[in-house]
Amino acid sequence: MDPHNSETFCDRKASDYWNQVDLYIGGTEHAVGHLLYSRMWTKVLFDLGLIGFDEPFKKLLNQGMITGKSYFFNTKLVDGEQVITSYEKDPDSILIRFKYGHQFVDTNGKLSKKKFEESNSEITNKIIWSNDSDEEYLLLKEESEKMSKSKFNVDNPDDLVNKYGADTFRMYEMFLGPVEQSKPWDTKGIEGVHRFLRKLWRLFNDDLKGKMWTNEKPTDAELKILHRTIKKIEEDTEKFSFNTAVSAFMIAVNDLAEIKCYKKEILEPLLILLAPYAPHITEELYQQIKSSQVSPVGEVTEIASILDAAYPVFNPALLVESNKEYPVSINGKVRTSINLALDLEQAAVEKLVIENETVQKWLEGKTPQKIIYVKNKMINVVIK
Repeated sequence: MDPHNSETFCDRKASDYWNQVDLYIGGTEHAVGHLLYSRMWTKVLFDLGLIGFDEPFKKLLNQGMITGKSYFFNTKLVDGEQVITSYEKDPDSILIRFKYGHQFVDTNGKLSKKKFEESNSEITNKIIWSNDSDEEYLLLKEESEKMSKSKFNVDNPDDLVNKYGADTFRMYEMFLGPVEQSKPWDTKGIEGVHRFLRKLWRLFNDDLKGKMWTNEKPTDAELKILHRTIKKIEEDTEKFSFNTAVSAFMIAVNDLAEIKCYKKEILEPLLILLAPYAPHITEELYQQIKSSQVSPVGEVTEIASILDAAYPVFNPALLVESNKEYPVSINGKVRTSINLALDLEQAAVEKLVIENETVQKWLEGKTPQKIIYVKNKMINVVIK
């Protein structure tokens, strides 16, 4: 805060200006190394009158750990050599961690000896399989614990990034669950996130047609999709609810693809919203949009990054509903539905209900005893 001040610890104007750390994100394992000592020293400095705050952080978020599957087998010395057995067969021997890669273990917790030996020829001479173990498999003990290199249960992120890209990997981590909860690492759902990013790309580019975006004015329905998403992403990001934000992005892209919306006025703000979650693909698409507006041809113009773009402003007026689809019951059983303006009075509603073809069929020429209209909920036609 004030590193060149040789007169005092720190000028109070500087420490009052910089103040506390706005947000600290760290796991429970950092509670001693970071949190305990940072709080202690902050309180010491406060008690000495050197700073004006007694807590180092305005907000603290403990993120959960990613857990992985660890496997163990039994080992014991036989004639001076380490012999490996299935974990359940020799309870008197020592249970040790299987160090050579959980990628060789099937879903039933069995180690394929053949697959392992083929892939690890340089270390198989260190292993002696026990005679009483299964000819093909060795049964291992499975535990879920913190993913760590020291526990030999790590999936290398580079492998997933090389296959799916950094944005897919990044968003899938957020999609696994609430940030504060520990979560088991499972790549089964990563394809879904990858499909979402591909669908986003197709809103901008088609393999055959090329550029898809247009400068047409958006419809009310398209604006509603965008501003519903802006509202949801603002709320979820503020709450660090990244998994539900990813879901909201998926819903928005699906909705826009379904109505074939390729309008720049909708797609550009969506990219800006998505940039903190998937920075690489959004930057690429943003540059494509902006470069198409540069003229004349041949002139070199530097385009600002999406990170410098103004954040979309939510317009609540665009989400105000003017109509509602009402279920229409006849003598208590739902027979049809009718779309009505929300500002209609009882008499106007009754007239529209009676004129409805399905209602007329069930009335069979009779006059309804009464029509019960509960605004924003339902309509019930009572026949004598």
